[in-house]
Amino acid sequence: MDSEKMIVGFLGAGGIARSHAYALNSIKYFYPEVPEIVFEAVCSARKESRDAFAARFGFKKSLTLDEFKANATINTVLILGPNKVHFEHLKLSLEMPSVTRIYLEKPVCSTLDEEQQMVMLADHSGKQIQVGFQYLQTASVREALAFWNTGKLGNPIHFDLKYYHGDYLLQSYRDKRTSRLTPAPDGGAMADLGSHGISLLMAFLGENLQITSAYQAGKFNDVPEDSDLFSSLTLVNPENKAAGTMSASRISSGTGDLVTLEIYAEKGMLRYSSHSVDYFEYYQEETGQWTRQVIGSNYAPITSFPSGHVPPGWLRSMIHAHYIFLGGYDPKTFIPDLKHGLAVQRLVRETASYLSDYRKLIKKYETK
Repeated sequence: MDSEKMIVGFLGAGGIARSHAYALNSIKYFYPEVPEIVFEAVCSARKESRDAFAARFGFKKSLTLDEFKANATINTVLILGPNKVHFEHLKLSLEMPSVTRIYLEKPVCSTLDEEQQMVMLADHSGKQIQVGFQYLQTASVREALAFWNTGKLGNPIHFDLKYYHGDYLLQSYRDKRTSRLTPAPDGGAMADLGSHGISLLMAFLGENLQITSAYQAGKFNDVPEDSDLFSSLTLVNPENKAAGTMSASRISSGTGDLVTLEIYAEKGMLRYSSHSVDYFEYYQEETGQWTRQVIGSNYAPITSFPSGHVPPGWLRSMIHAHYIFLGGYDPKTFIPDLKHGLAVQRLVRETASYLSDYRKLIKKYETK
C-alpha cells in the first residue's frame, strides 16, 4: 500500500460521487494499511450542489473547474461527472502536474473522436488511471475469476451475461433521469449498465470480443429511439470461437439489480448471480458434480472485515476498488486500466451502430 498522503479532488458532486466519498471514508475500517486521505476539493457545474456536497462530506474547498485545475496540492482525482464530460475532465486531470493517480468512472468517453484521442493518452500518460468497473471487485466475482483462470474448466464454448433493472418502466423515474436517456453511445442501457457487463465478459474471455449482431426493445414517447432501454448483443471471440449473448435492460420488471453470468466450457461451466451474491458455482464434467463456492465478504488473505460469512453489499466492491486504486496489492484482482476501459468503449460505440441498423430494419417492416 502506498504511504503517500492522498490529497483528493472530486470532479462531480452527484449520487455516484456520494458513493465514492463513502468508500474512501470507509476503507480504513476494512483494510489494516491505508494511506492518509484528505478531502481537498470538489468541483461541479452548479455552485449550489458542489457547496452542499463539500459541506456535507468534509471537503475543504468548493471550486470552479479553473480553480480546481490550478490547485497544486491535489494528487488524486476522481472523475465522477456526467458521461459527456469524462474525456474533458480526464484531459484536465492529466494536465495537472501534481496529479499522479486518476479514477475515471465509466463510460470513459462519449464519441469516437474522444476514444481515438484516449488511445494515445493510454500509452503516454505516465499516470495511474483506473476505470470504475467495480463489479470486478465483488468478492464472489473476484474468486470466480481466479478459479476460471486456473483452466480447470478448459476453453470457453458459449456464454450469457445479463445486467437488468426495471426502474425506467416508471414515467416518474425517467423524468428524474433524462440526462441518462441521451442517444447512444453517450446514454442508454448499454452505455450505462452494459458497459459493466462487457467489462466482466472481457475479464473472463479477453478484450478481443466482437459484435456480430444487436437488437433493442421497448418504446416510450419520452425516450429517444436511439437511446436504448433494452439491448442485446451477440458476441464472438475470434481467437477461440467462443460465442454468446450480452444484454442490458432498464425495463425488465421484477429484476431489481440483477447481474448474471454463465460460461459453458469444454470441461464444465461456471455461473454467478448478484441475487446470490455470497457465492459462485461451477460444474465439472470429470466429477459430474456441482460445487457452490461460498465467499461472503471474504477478500482473503487481505481482509474479511466484518466477517467472511457476512453478505457483501453493493458498496463493498467499490471499497475494494479504492483499496486497489490507492496502491493495495491483490493478485486475484483484475484491475480495469484505461486500455480496458477503451476496449469496453469500443463495443459500446459499435453497439450504437448495430442498433441503428436494427431500427432501420424494423422501420422497413412497419412500412410493409
